[in-house]
Amino acid sequence: MSLILGLESSCDETAAALVDSERRILAHRVAGQEAEHQPYGGVVPEIAARAHVDRLAPIVEGVLADAGVTLAAVDAIAATAGPGLIGGVMVGLVTGKALAHAAGKPLIAVNHLEGHALSPRLADPSLAFPYLLLLVSGGHCQLLLVKGVGDYRRLATTIDDAAGEAFDKTAKLLGLGYPGGPAVERIARDGDPQAVALPRPLVGSAEPHFSFAGLKSAVARAAASGEHRVADLAASFQQAVVDCLVDRSRIALAACPDATAFVVAGGVAANGAIRAALTDLAARFDKAFVAPPLWLCTDNGAMIAWAGAERFAAGLTDPLDIAARPRWPLDAGAEAVRGAGVKA
Repeated sequence: MSLILGLESSCDETAAALVDSERRILAHRVAGQEAEHQPYGGVVPEIAARAHVDRLAPIVEGVLADAGVTLAAVDAIAATAGPGLIGGVMVGLVTGKALAHAAGKPLIAVNHLEGHALSPRLADPSLAFPYLLLLVSGGHCQLLLVKGVGDYRRLATTIDDAAGEAFDKTAKLLGLGYPGGPAVERIARDGDPQAVALPRPLVGSAEPHFSFAGLKSAVARAAASGEHRVADLAASFQQAVVDCLVDRSRIALAACPDATAFVVAGGVAANGAIRAALTDLAARFDKAFVAPPLWLCTDNGAMIAWAGAERFAAGLTDPLDIAARPRWPLDAGAEAVRGAGVKA
């Protein structure tokens, strides 16, 4: 049995966790930065990086104390090495390197997306490869066939905005504050999802990818018109996102008949309406639907520790001179897509 310390600092959560190879979470702590970023309506990278500097060391100390272990008992240090806001990524990775060097432990540089991709296996021991994953977060929206640890085939990605990005921008347009995803979901419960006619970009097309920029622009125009209740706009926007995710996932499910399950992960996977619609879609294809607990969907140290445990079991460790990466695709050989393409 191995014990892995995981560190996460790629965006605006500072997190650490201790997870063993038997899927036991011995301790985990997360410090958010909502108060720091709320005045700006979104994450300010420099503020985020400075907050990580202040908070990460005390959080690591706290996690070790909570678990009642010392660094000597840890078998390896796993730290997010990208993708993400490069200042924050560097804070976590340099901390991981220092701990690994000081304690004489192996370093495991974890792709943040792999942390999300493997997190359902932390929550569900029965989940076997290969499975179809919808990875949907503030910075990414992808469909991936997860064939094994470090082995991914990208089936679709966004050609512009990610779904979580669209939620955040819509919340700002509607004056709902930050973070946007939970705010939109809350007010959408009091709205009519059919009240405002909004586009569903690429829905019904043969192209497998996602697009949310046009939807965001349509929300901006509808909000500026003054003709609609905020709750109706939020509900109609959320329903449009649901329809886009379901339609694109339908194409991927049809292309992956051998997938053991349909899995969703990432921060947007915490949205109840999205979970319900994807559950129904999986049932239509006679696939098990797997989603991590809500706390494991958003950024956290446990998913990084678990990804580290999976990589450590496979004999995958990294040198101390490995570089932080602002962009790091899971499928480096995937074909470039039209549009932005940088979030592939």
